[in-house]
Order: sequence, then C-alpha cells, then structure tokens
Amino acid sequence: MPAPPTAVGAAPVAPFVAAATARRCRAVRLRVTTYASVSSSPAPSTSAVPSPPPAWHSRKQPAGREGGPAKPAKPRVFFLDVNPLCFRGSQRSLGAFARWLALFFSHVSLRDPVVAVLDGEGGNEYRRRLLPSYKAHRPRGAGTGADSRVVDVLRECNVPVVRVDGHEADDVVATLTEQVLQKGYRVVIGSPDKDFKQLISEEVQLVMPIPEIGRWSFYTLRHYVAQYKCDPTADLSLRCFIGDEADGVPGIQHLVPGFGRKTVVKLLKKHGSLDNLLKTAAVRTVGKDYAQEALVKHADYLRKNYEVLSLRRYDFFNYQLYPNLTTDHPTLA
Repeated sequence: MPAPPTAVGAAPVAPFVAAATARRCRAVRLRVTTYASVSSSPAPSTSAVPSPPPAWHSRKQPAGREGGPAKPAKPRVFFLDVNPLCFRGSQRSLGAFARWLALFFSHVSLRDPVVAVLDGEGGNEYRRRLLPSYKAHRPRGAGTGADSRVVDVLRECNVPVVRVDGHEADDVVATLTEQVLQKGYRVVIGSPDKDFKQLISEEVQLVMPIPEIGRWSFYTLRHYVAQYKCDPTADLSLRCFIGDEADGVPGIQHLVPGFGRKTVVKLLKKHGSLDNLLKTAAVRTVGKDYAQEALVKHADYLRKNYEVLSLRRYDFFNYQLYPNLTTDHPTLA
C-alpha cells in the first residue's frame, strides 16, 4: 500500500502505519475490512454481536479454590474512539493518529478484536440545539479529525470502522457497549474523552492516551473510585455540576462559586442521582442555604446539562446489520 500523505508539521507516518499493520496482521483477523457509513434509518432486528468466541481469546488463568481451575475471564472487545486521536494539541495530525494506533496494537489490544468508531456527519447538531456552546470551537459536519487516509489505515489493519450519520461516536460506542455486554464480553474503550467515565463498571474499562508520557494507560473502576470518591453510576450527575470545559458545557460554579466538587459528591452519595436530588430539594432542605437555593433556582440548568452530557443508546442501530454493506457482515468472531 502506498504510504499515506504526511500531515503538515508531522513526522512521516509510513513507518508507524507499517508497524501497526504488521502487528495487526499477526494478531486477530477480523472478518470485515469494509468501511461502512450507515444511515440512521431503522434496521430489522438481528443479533447485535455473536456469542463469545472460543479459546483463542482466553488467557491463562490461575488455579481456583480447592485446586480446581479458575473460571475463565470473559473475552474483551475494544472500541476505539478515533477522532480525538487525529489531533496533536488543536492541530489535526495524521502522524499523531499513526503513533497512537501503533502503540494501541502493540501494547494494548494485542489479540483482542477492535472496532473503530467515528463521528457521523452532523453528529453534534442534536446537542448544539440544546446548548449552543457545545463543542462550538470545533468545526461543524464531518471531517472533525478523521479523513479518508485514517479510514484506509484502519482497513489495512483489518479493523472495521463504524460511522453513523447524524450521531456522535460517543453515543454509538455506548450503544455497542450495551449490546456487547449482553453477549458476555467485557469492554475496553480507547479514548481520552471523559464522557465515557459514566460507563465504567466491573465489565467496562477505559484505556486513555497520555501525551505527557507517550503511552496508553488503563483506567478502571478502582481508579475512578480513588479519584472521585464515589461510584461511576453518579458520574453523569457529578459532571452536570462541574461541567465539561473541553466540550463547552459550563458547570454551576460560575453561577454559584461556592458549589464545589466536595459538596456535590456529598449530596450525591446521600441522594444517589441528580434527579433524586432535585426532586428532594424541591420539597425540603437538603443542604446549606447556598446549595439549597442553587438546586431550586438552577434545576432546569442542571437538567439541560444532564441531557447534553448523557450518552444516548439507539434501538435502531445494530452492529451486525448495515444497510449499505456489500461484503461480509461485521463480526467479532
């Protein structure tokens, strides 16, 4: 394959692409190498993901209790959030993408199947209608980072690529994660995006690119609890208060400066979720005067943040059936 063009100001990408391709070809062979750009029209119901694959996914397990074999670990599936990897700082960089991809194959996914997910054209529009500041600093429409060269590299690496027009990659990953978990897999999401922290559980982990050290780093349930002192089930409610500066979602601190993270965590530990907290605050006092007043006065503001920040799931989208697919169906086997 001819080497893809080099991004302006980036190192040549051919060596990294070649390395990623070679490593991937020595690893798991996915059945599909087709790039599918699908519409959001409803699709007939079918199984989202096949049953867990056999022994080649298994890892050597320690002996269980009483000397018997331990229960095999569930196989893993990796979902790769492509668009953030296509930037070095605020500048698009094919070289940055190639470096992270090569590291991902050689040190992270190894023999496990990988599915790459891209933002669809107009994917941000739903949230921008709710909150005009949402990702307002980013270009509208397609081409938010990934281009045809990125897709070509992924195809050469035997990685199926999913893009659903009108929907963001985050929501597609959340949908696929739910489907895959129901089929008995564990999930690892490769992305620097904090939105995915709301999905963390015993069965769902993140692996994040860390530019400062030049490698990927796993982020698990244990890491989340140590960092935030609460359960990931409260992450979405927590972020409604603290906001997401990178995505242009302001928190409540600019309205109520004293309403900080510690106060939010304390209230969420007691009430469980934003919805429960706001409903309770509407009928009785739940905290100090400034917190009580903020919860009543800015309830609609917080609910809008919740709608913007929550990852959506789509019943119409099914991983194994694409309207435009003309070759083998995508599969994880």
